[in-house]
Amino acid sequence: MLDRLAPRAGATSSPKRIGRGPGSGTGKTAGRGMKGQGKRSPGRETPFWFEGGQMPLVRRVPKRGFTNIHRQEYSTVNLSSLDRFEEGAEVTPDLLAEVGLLHRHETLRVKLLGHGELDKRLTIKVHAASASARSKVEKAGGAVEILGAQSG
Repeated sequence: MLDRLAPRAGATSSPKRIGRGPGSGTGKTAGRGMKGQGKRSPGRETPFWFEGGQMPLVRRVPKRGFTNIHRQEYSTVNLSSLDRFEEGAEVTPDLLAEVGLLHRHETLRVKLLGHGELDKRLTIKVHAASASARSKVEKAGGAVEILGAQSG
């Protein structure tokens, strides 16, 4: 029965036969119009940003700012999310990623932020920490250790 398989009636249509004489409706110029770039034999499509030769928008609008090539990106962790660790634990970027608090810890550095309160004595090893986070951790009896040499 596999030799009798066919699409349902009306599901497919035959391709448009272009350039087959005046009776076909798409003879002579074959649907390409009269003159211009699109009708030529190598006939290429114009890019989507092409504006017909007028000065393109991307060149009309003034440019501002710059991209800092020395920018350091950080994954951030707040103090409020460190309550899940038990008293006296050593919190590292690998442990934070294991628990699900970090996502790109292999490529990004980790910064500790001071949102929330901390009641447990923890040793936290991160690449950077805000002043408020550091003071709250030390107030709870813990310590913040900075990993690696900071640049910039």
